[in-house]
Order: sequence, then C-alpha cells, then structure tokens
Amino acid sequence: MKVVVVGCTHAGTAAIKNILSTHPEAEVTVFERNDNISFLSCGIALYVGGVVKDPAGLFYSSPEELAKLGATVHMEHNVTEIDPKAKQVTAKDLKSGAVSTVEYDKLVMTTGSWPIIPPIPGIDSKNVLLCKNYNQAKEIIAKTDDAKKVAVVGGGYIGIELVEAFAEKGKTVTLIDGLDRILNKYLDKPFTDLLEKELQAQGITLMLGENVSEFIADDNGYVKQVTTASQTVEADLVILCVGFRPNTELLKGKVEMLPNGAIKVDEYMQTSDPAIFAAGDSAVVHYNPTNEERYIPLATNAVRQGMLVGQNLTEKKMKYRGTQGTSGLYLFGWNIGSTGLTKEAAAASNLAVNVTVMEDNYRPEFMPTTEKILMELVSEKDTNRIVGAQFISKYDVTQSANTMSLAIQNKMTVEDLALADFFFQPHFDRPWNYLNILAQQALTEINE
Repeated sequence: MKVVVVGCTHAGTAAIKNILSTHPEAEVTVFERNDNISFLSCGIALYVGGVVKDPAGLFYSSPEELAKLGATVHMEHNVTEIDPKAKQVTAKDLKSGAVSTVEYDKLVMTTGSWPIIPPIPGIDSKNVLLCKNYNQAKEIIAKTDDAKKVAVVGGGYIGIELVEAFAEKGKTVTLIDGLDRILNKYLDKPFTDLLEKELQAQGITLMLGENVSEFIADDNGYVKQVTTASQTVEADLVILCVGFRPNTELLKGKVEMLPNGAIKVDEYMQTSDPAIFAAGDSAVVHYNPTNEERYIPLATNAVRQGMLVGQNLTEKKMKYRGTQGTSGLYLFGWNIGSTGLTKEAAAASNLAVNVTVMEDNYRPEFMPTTEKILMELVSEKDTNRIVGAQFISKYDVTQSANTMSLAIQNKMTVEDLALADFFFQPHFDRPWNYLNILAQQALTEINE
C-alpha cells in the first residue's frame, strides 16, 4: 500500500507515526515544503519572552525520526498538483528545482493553515511580520532586541501571549483589534474586562474596536506608524495575528469543503474521495456543543485527527469524538481556561442558553491562603445540557476546563455536575468542589 502524506506539522506527524505503527507494510512518502517538522507555534511567545531558551525544545519530532520509523521524507518539497483520478501527486524540490510524480493508494492531506493577510496598504513594509512557523519565529526573535515600540494586531491567544512577552522585555506595546474585546472567541465580558484591566495596568495600550487602515513606512521601507480610522501609533515592529485560513488550494473542486476551504471529513477522517484523508488545520472538526462542522485550528484537534488517520486508513475502526475547542492561557499571573460555547457564541449559534457567573474560593477560608475563582457555566435551556464553561484565577484552575470539556463531550447536564463525585482535601478544595458549587448555583438560577 502506497501512502502519500502532504504536510508534516502536528496532524501530519501524528498520522505518519500511526500509519507506520498500524500498517508497517505501508510505503509512506512524505512531502514537506519547510525545512523542519512538528514545530509548536504555541511556544513562539515563550521563545520571544525568553522563557524557552532553546528553540529545539519546540520540536517533538524530526525528519530523521520519521525516516527511522520507515517513512521516505522529502523536505523542502512543494506539492504543485494532485490528480485524484490518476491517484498521483506532483512535487517540486525547492533546492534543485527537480519535479517528480508519485502514485498513491491513500493520500493524507495535512497541509495545515496559513495566517490571514488582510489587504492593508503598507502591509509589505519591512518589520511587519507574521507569526506561525519556525522561520517566522526566528525572524521575530531577530528583530525583537532592536525594537522599541511594538504593535500586535489581533487579540486572540497568540496576539495576547506576544503582548505579554514583549511587555516583559520592556517594549512599548500596543494591541490593536477590530473587535471591542480581547479573546472574544474564548471568554465572555466579565473575564475579558478583568484581563483588559490587567493589560492596561502593565502599561499596554489597547486599541479595541479599531481596524488598521494603513502601515506607514520610513524612507528605507521600515514600518514606523500604524493608523486606524481614529488613531495613529508609533511602531518599529508589527506582528500580525488576525487568524488563519486552511491551506487546501490543491484539492479545491476535488473534495467537498466548507466555504472557507476547510476540507470536510467524516468521523473517520475520510473526505468525499474515499482514497483521500484529511486532518488538522486543513480540515473541519465536529463541534460537540452545537453538533455541527466547524473550522477550529488547534494543535489538540490536529494530533487527534492525525492519529485517527492511521487507525482508519484501511478500515473504519475508531470514530472521532469531536472537540469542544478547549484552551488554556497564562497571562500576567492569571490562569485562564475555557471550553465550548461562550454566551455570545451561543447567541450567534441561535442556541438558547442559561448562563451563570459566580466567584468563590477554591479552598476553605480557614486555610492560611486561598484564591478567588471567577467561573461561568453555560447550559442549554430546557435540557440543561452543559455547552460551555470559563475559569480565571491566580490559582491554577485550568484543568477544570479539561473536566468541563469531558462533561460537554459526554452530554452531561447541570444536575450531573452539581452532584458529581470530586474528592475533598482542604489543601486542594472544599467539601463541595467549586465545580459542584457553580452547577448548584446554576440550578438555583434556572429554577427561580
């Protein structure tokens, strides 16, 4: 069996390893257009901030490891054409220019995503950078020492983490986002209000509800100002973090896709072409809170889907369990976890929900210290099915987002959580765990 894998970051690496372990007889050929694989882009901000000293630690595999496992790995090879009828892939060696064509029995598309680049005048100015892969990370690092004023465009997780990293290196930092709140996809207003106040306390300028209209460069072509409809700020380094789009042009018109280009897959990672599988940032996920297909590019989704490609390559053995889009963030001493729908996201999905927001201590007041937790529980009206949760505290409560992710995946109700069996030990929690207390408060409000 000839298997061709196109793209080798998270989903591709996971797929290759699982294919070779479950199908040792398979001839696996890999094409990757970069000079590295398995780069954890979520670590870029840690690298910028100096928390991670050696970028080698941000790689968890290598071409050599995959070759040792039995794959034929072609690095710096760009796939230029896929012919599903002939079951052929054509690739160009970016070093030599040589073009080769290989046949496949199964094709695995793990081509990932690419940063969205908005058509803004001056975006080609020097020192206006993207933040996705290793080479971009190296460029950001190289420019950071000389930069004095940094503008980060985009208030999602990557943008927020970079804002913290630059601020801790003593830079003058401005955060610009077209939405009126940071982390809009992950947290509701009570949580983002708290974090925005923290950012401002750290000396960071917030320009929210502002779209960049132009990047202005100096006579040498280096960016010097960023303008919006109402403001202009000085910046000698700009990082664009405005989202991602799937890299799927090679299969356009050849398999079913969402309007944004994300490849549709079934619960076994198979596309509308039975010989083609897709996983990771190039593919859709099944979003459990709303029971629909969505595009949610996360490394967690990618490695799970990649694993399933290997399991289901020749027969349908293991179903995808779907995702809740669970995420965690550390920001200036705050520990933040979220999963599933926010109140705003539920409204956008036309899902009627109950929303409970409350604050409590994570452990008994008789202990020498404790910390407050701000919590939110989102549940479907009528059924009380849990569809979302958020947490923020100086205490590390982020694993609670994982607990709630499992609750959503298994369609648990508010009643289930209110009575769930959690241990009690005063060092860690109270006789009623704070998750119990949150659910009990939700039931009180629902029954009022």
